[in-house]
Amino acid sequence: MKTGYVALIGRPNVGKSTLLNTLIGQKVAIISNKPQTTRISILGIKTSDKGQIIFVDNPGIHKPLHKLNKRMMNFVHSSLETSDLVCLLIDAGQPFGHGDEFVLEILKKIATPMFLLINKVDITRKDKILPIIDKYKDLLPFREIIPISALKGTNLDVLEAKIYETLPEADKMYDDEEISNQSERFFLAEIIREKLLSHVKQELPFVTAVYIEKIEDRSKGAEAETNGWADEEAGEEEASFSEVGKRAKFSRKTAAAEKGAEIESQKGPRSDHSPVEEADKSRGKKKKGWDKTFYVAASIFVERDGHKKIVIGRHGNMIKMIGIEARLEIQDYLDAKVYLDLSVKVREGWRDSADVLDLIEGQK
Repeated sequence: MKTGYVALIGRPNVGKSTLLNTLIGQKVAIISNKPQTTRISILGIKTSDKGQIIFVDNPGIHKPLHKLNKRMMNFVHSSLETSDLVCLLIDAGQPFGHGDEFVLEILKKIATPMFLLINKVDITRKDKILPIIDKYKDLLPFREIIPISALKGTNLDVLEAKIYETLPEADKMYDDEEISNQSERFFLAEIIREKLLSHVKQELPFVTAVYIEKIEDRSKGAEAETNGWADEEAGEEEASFSEVGKRAKFSRKTAAAEKGAEIESQKGPRSDHSPVEEADKSRGKKKKGWDKTFYVAASIFVERDGHKKIVIGRHGNMIKMIGIEARLEIQDYLDAKVYLDLSVKVREGWRDSADVLDLIEGQK
């Protein structure tokens, strides 16, 4: 039985999260074309008759400017120190640059076995791959150099076989049915952030974060299942971060659902703090007869009033669109009717606030 941790390392946007999802066979990490989408290390667990591979999707390696970025890099360094194998991903379509040199300097300091994964070969000419291999093979002592497509699954069977050859003999660390160590609360926040990232531009992806304020089971006859600190009508300034930080977390581990549904546009303005209650439509079909109903309240943190206006959008159209898309995927994930309540809150300098960062990371 082979078991061990495999760190997925690389610059931002090289396809680490896409690779994780494809390897696991389900959505475990959110995907975006925006840099620094992954902010903490996310585990994806794959169990087979050969053993158990615990993949660790890490934030993209970059030079940190804020406490948030420093924490992101701490996750990377911790993963490098504790993993049994490191897989460095590079984008076959991107030229070698200073960012790659920065990554290589970090990896030179570790003695852990390393693979080089040349990603996106499905959209790169074959004659471009050999020069990349020639360049990298002498830069670090890679045990394997494997061209892959994280999106299409090219050579991932080869990758998995080579990983099992490298991992140590050990008993499994997780139950066979587990695919991630994330809490539901964290994953719901990530779904909302993914939809937010798909619509905002420029600096906004870097200055936004999502925190789940409350989850209530409002099914008929159900006792309230809540993470909240106040009634749902509470104003956005009525709680301090210290109060919010004491909330309990979901601990139940569940499989993440497939990425949700086609979105059908819907009309009507929406404020920045009210439930989205449009008709349920998922994959083009109206769903009826939900057995459960959940109320989910979430806050989107931004750093300036101007950011808040952009996220809300003209007549509330932006926040409405984000809410609809997030709600549909959350419904698929929870297999329940969902009322999603989004609010946008200004927290100046939250990226350098330990209290806020602790609050957001505590959802995991």
